[in-house]
Amino acid sequence: MSLTAEDKTWIAEQLRVYLLEDRSRITEEIRTVETSLLTEFHKWAAPSEARQRTHAAALRAIDLEMEALSERVARLEGK
Repeated sequence: MSLTAEDKTWIAEQLRVYLLEDRSRITEEIRTVETSLLTEFHKWAAPSEARQRTHAAALRAIDLEMEALSERVARLEGK
C-alpha cells in the first residue's frame, strides 16, 4: 500500500498542528517555571536585602563611633 499525495499532505498537516500545540504547551510550562523561580528568588532576596541594609547601617554607626574615639584618644595623647 502506498500513500497518495493527498494522504501525505494530510499527515504532514496533522504533524505540523501537533508540533505547534506541543511547542505552545512547552512554552507555557517554561513560563510557569520561570515565574515560580523568580517568585521564590524574590521571597529569598527581600529579607536578605533588608538584613544587608540593617548591617550596613550598624557598620556606619560603628565607624562613626570609632572615628570619634580615635579623635578623643588623639587629643588625650597629644597633651
